[in-house]
Amino acid sequence: MRSLTLEIQDNKRNNAATNIDKLIKLETPQHNLQNEQSIIYEYLLDIVKKSHPEEVLQEFSNLFIYYVGSRYSTALQALYQIILRNDELEFKNTLKRACYILINNWYATRQYQAIHQLIRIFSEYNINRSADSPILECLQKWIVNFINSKDYQELHLFIAKYNTKGHWTNRFTSYLLVPQYVDGNNPLEQREAAKIVSQQLKEQFKFELAMYTARSQSTVASNRRIKNPTGLGDEVLPLVKAIVLRRGVFSYTNLAHIFVKQNQNITYKDFKKNLIKYLIFDVGNESFANVLSHNLAGQLERIYENYDEENLDDSLILRTCKRVIEYLITKNKKEPSELLILLLTQGQALNLVVVLVKLVLICKNVRSHLEACLAAAIQYYEKYPEEQCQWLIKFLEILNVTLAIYTEDVEYNLVQMPNVNAEGNNSGLNLDGYRIFSQFKEDRKPENDRDW
Repeated sequence: MRSLTLEIQDNKRNNAATNIDKLIKLETPQHNLQNEQSIIYEYLLDIVKKSHPEEVLQEFSNLFIYYVGSRYSTALQALYQIILRNDELEFKNTLKRACYILINNWYATRQYQAIHQLIRIFSEYNINRSADSPILECLQKWIVNFINSKDYQELHLFIAKYNTKGHWTNRFTSYLLVPQYVDGNNPLEQREAAKIVSQQLKEQFKFELAMYTARSQSTVASNRRIKNPTGLGDEVLPLVKAIVLRRGVFSYTNLAHIFVKQNQNITYKDFKKNLIKYLIFDVGNESFANVLSHNLAGQLERIYENYDEENLDDSLILRTCKRVIEYLITKNKKEPSELLILLLTQGQALNLVVVLVKLVLICKNVRSHLEACLAAAIQYYEKYPEEQCQWLIKFLEILNVTLAIYTEDVEYNLVQMPNVNAEGNNSGLNLDGYRIFSQFKEDRKPENDRDW
């Protein structure tokens, strides 16, 4: 039955293509590309707001996949004109933006399953369909190229987080989406969708981490399965406790405030020297501090030398923090830096995380750049199996936890339990004698994504 349906659809498509070939003469004056694209976009915006997702998906398939007459034939004619230009890049841009128009609207109305079905249209595409028209042959070729492109992989990120049996990189989708919304060349709809989904994933992680730290310490919940949002297993509670111990007078937030205040009205050259001291201050590992100081000193000395005697401003702070992050994380924004590999393979994940968090705390606008650089490192290693990337994965997990704790909407507190000896051995406090309490400063909860 399914094969018969596909055959009927193919016949309808081929007949429609032949009819349109006859209907629209090649002598027609050259249409404006933007007008043709606007016709398609406005058509999709209209039906996605008025129609059921199944009807929208069928119309999308009719237009881009089967190339048959739709309810709004002007959109099909506009697509015809776009294909006639023989410009595959413009066709890809049109198809790409069309997808994100639907994703944006469905995400806003929480119709997440429709997004899965949209992507399934491409994953189930039959590349061996017959094409009796030059237009169809060209269209099929471009669709196949789109499926094999980076653009399609980016589209997949919108459902990757919810594929529990998927690749290890799915756990870091919130980072992988960042390059899409910081790239000004992407369609506005794609940038908006990527930013919204990335932020929601971060909010969901913060909520789940707070719930896990609270419930996992409860004897009542000891017999219930509690979701650990990290891949750190039993290590996550001691890590959270160790991080929270830094809150208060000597927290990284307070250190950042002091640093910013002390570096007002100074020259850029002095700021670069002070920045190194700030980043290695109280790191607790002399070897790490020496390696970082030695490697950063030469880099910072050479960047933006023309501004050395200028007064420090916010723009210079942002640009400098970006360059430091790039040196710590990526090489040419594509490959992991030598320093990243050196520090992480030597077990310095937590110390490196502290340095990155310190940068974010003195310049909040640099966080998106940090996440884009992390995405580059993740993409570089995605071809490797999970067991070979544990050093990178652990670093990313620790960073996730640390950034979640140092946010404004969740407050973590560490309280010593009565009648429990919190004195440890020579290595420090006995963290088992403390319990974590978390509280949302705003009475809100991230959206439930169980339908994804």
